[in-house]
Amino acid sequence: MRTLCILPLLVSLAMGLCPQPAEIKDRDGNKLCAKLYADSSPYYDECCAGDSLDVAPGEDVPYILLKWINRISSLVVGPRCELTVWSRRPKEGYTKKFNAGVQPRLAEVKKGLIGDWDDSISSYYCKCN
Repeated sequence: MRTLCILPLLVSLAMGLCPQPAEIKDRDGNKLCAKLYADSSPYYDECCAGDSLDVAPGEDVPYILLKWINRISSLVVGPRCELTVWSRRPKEGYTKKFNAGVQPRLAEVKKGLIGDWDDSISSYYCKCN
C-alpha cells in the first residue's frame, strides 16, 4: 500500500517543471500542439526551463528559426497530437515522432546508433486530431 502513495510523487518529480500535456496553451489560452524548451538538466525537477517555443496545431516548419536550430532539449506534446522532428533542414536527416506526453530530457532519446535528440532538432511538423 505504501508504494501506491509514493507513485504520484515519483511521477510528479519525474515531470519537474514540465507542464502536463493538457496544460500547454499559448498566451491567449488556445491549445498548443507542442511546447519546445531550450534547457533541460540532469535533474528532472529542473527540466523544461529557459526559452520556450510554442507550436500551433498544423504548424509545418522545414526551416526552424536560427535562434532555435539545434537548441531544443525538452518538449511537451499536447493530447491527441503528434510532433515529427528532423535533425537537419529542410526535413532531412534523422526523424523521430513524439506522441502526446512529456519528454523532459531529449538526451535520453536515442538518435541513430550513436547520439541522442538533445540539441538536434532543425525541422518539425505538428498535427492534432
